[in-house]
Amino acid sequence: MPDDALEDFDRVTFTHEGRTRAVFRQGTGPAVIVIAEIPGITPKVLEFARRVSAIGCTAVLPHLFGRPGRAYPNPEVDGTLRAAGKFVDSIVPACISREFTVLATGRTSPVVTWLRALAAEEHHRCGGPGVGAVGMCFTGGYALAMATDDRLLAPVLSQPSLPYGITARQRHSIDISPDDLAKVRQRCAHGLTVLGLRFRGDKTSPAERFDYLREQLGEAFVGVELDDSAADPTATLEPHSVLTEHLIDEPGQPTREALDQVLDLFRTRLLAPR
Repeated sequence: MPDDALEDFDRVTFTHEGRTRAVFRQGTGPAVIVIAEIPGITPKVLEFARRVSAIGCTAVLPHLFGRPGRAYPNPEVDGTLRAAGKFVDSIVPACISREFTVLATGRTSPVVTWLRALAAEEHHRCGGPGVGAVGMCFTGGYALAMATDDRLLAPVLSQPSLPYGITARQRHSIDISPDDLAKVRQRCAHGLTVLGLRFRGDKTSPAERFDYLREQLGEAFVGVELDDSAADPTATLEPHSVLTEHLIDEPGQPTREALDQVLDLFRTRLLAPR
């Protein structure tokens, strides 16, 4: 897939506690914060954002890492060295930044404070009953940690991959502090639903992580786990990115059904009359 120029998105900036980042927006209606996976806001992430916009929400994409619009690295197109270089350009700065907690258990990444402030600002700007959020891979758990704020009504965790599952403890956890998890658990007891997506064979988003979420959140956690055979076989990596790189966007496909389930959550929580 070629690079995307983002010509149909508005570009603004948002500042909180001295940190300014670019933010891309499309649509009208209640806001959904779309937090891109490594290597950044790729064309497939933008396709997902356009689907969010098409149902009547405002897709809001903060630029956290990578180069917005650049296609996912593909060795067959870019060559092995160039593809690896593109991926490293994104993941190394993210892994060494103090804003992102990569290996530690029981910690919320500092960048989540900025994302919560962005969600509050977008709720004020866009209106509606609240906001939604989708985290993907490296950012998957951010949508959960953002849910300490009552304004977040529809959190989606797509293949949440932090902390990296080197140890059993890391696999049986997610990147959120005990205090934040307690607040989310309390909200779940009062009706919040947390939606999670992963492929069953995905070691970067291990099955133990969904087991942990079920233990902590009970029936409020809806875990959607797909067979690896449901992934787009033409994608570069092994089955991983449910809503983007491994999506087969055809009726009846399991990944399309997972996408529809995400969009239905936004419709129900953000667009349905209350």
